[in-house]
Amino acid sequence: MKGEAVASSVNRPWLDPGQTPFIKIQGVTKSFGPFVAVDNVDLDIYQGELFALLGGSGCGKTTLLRMMAGFETPTSGRIVIDGIDMTDVPPYERPVNMMFQSYALFPHMTVEKNVAYGLKRDGLPKGEIDERVDAMLSMVELSSLSKRKPHQLSGGQRQRVALARSLVKKPKVLLLDEPLGALDKRLREQTQYELMDLQDRLGITFVVVTHDQEEAMTLSTRIAVMDAGSFMQIGTPTEIYEYPESRLVADFIGSTNMFEGIVHQQDEEHVIVKVAELDADIMIEHSAAAADGSKVWVAVRPEKIILSPSEPLNTDINVLRGVVDDIGYFGNSSTYRIRLENDLIVQVTHPNQSRPRDARHVAEWEDVVYLSWEPSSGVVLNK
Repeated sequence: MKGEAVASSVNRPWLDPGQTPFIKIQGVTKSFGPFVAVDNVDLDIYQGELFALLGGSGCGKTTLLRMMAGFETPTSGRIVIDGIDMTDVPPYERPVNMMFQSYALFPHMTVEKNVAYGLKRDGLPKGEIDERVDAMLSMVELSSLSKRKPHQLSGGQRQRVALARSLVKKPKVLLLDEPLGALDKRLREQTQYELMDLQDRLGITFVVVTHDQEEAMTLSTRIAVMDAGSFMQIGTPTEIYEYPESRLVADFIGSTNMFEGIVHQQDEEHVIVKVAELDADIMIEHSAAAADGSKVWVAVRPEKIILSPSEPLNTDINVLRGVVDDIGYFGNSSTYRIRLENDLIVQVTHPNQSRPRDARHVAEWEDVVYLSWEPSSGVVLNK
């Protein structure tokens, strides 16, 4: 993931106590009457990050973004950008720009006039406006379409016009509200990488609101997962996916198999969880503090599970037996739903690394199969 590669190259500033956050959100709450949309949140975002606010509808992510832009005023708390308290500063005086999901392009204006609009409102000389517009259109590869109007462009081209218009004023922060939501899947994937490349070249801090887990994982240096106005977890895409801190995060990011159990015994390296619904013990490497006898949940990602037609010979740890109940073929991988003897369904994702000669799957419907996984593949969750 490019976002994480960039983060490592700058030594992950969020781990360095000596680094000063570029955006600092302190105790911010936003209420609409009795409804609390954002509930006393704290967040530090560093210069040059591509940061994602991720969550379902109504979680508070767009409200938080609008407060950063100045379109909403916090009920309490502070928003500091580049060392200056922006809490009560109007939108037009903030060093930020916002790109809306609808793109909000002027239909009667050409591409170049759309991009130039904000600069003209600011009263910049014509020569400087032309120079900056030409440079920005070149950067987003729209120079040849500068005389067209929005209805003459594809969805991806309109998205790039909106991006150019947002960036031409050289904001310190660009706020993007579901920026790729109007694009089809293939174009959305292509545009994700274009957006990352552009952000990397400009070095501007991007804050992206999205409900799309895959988009957040691909784009960002870090992600804040939101629910009911609060942050459930903040971390890099790898940390969020591989080490979720709660069932909510594990369920929201990707697919997972969740088993409820009781901590049976543990040592410095492993935890044994007794899972009644499996009538079996699961061994996991230590990942959460839990006392013996306490209730926990074990999360195992479908791609971590090995599917086999025969019982593993070397171990009986983390081994289950079941029958193939359903198969989903996705080209690069197949998803198997395995029904255990107690009717519990376990999902397994298997990569299709080679082309089968007879177009058969690794396992077929009603086949008896064995599932196994390493102790390092599961995560213990206590909330």
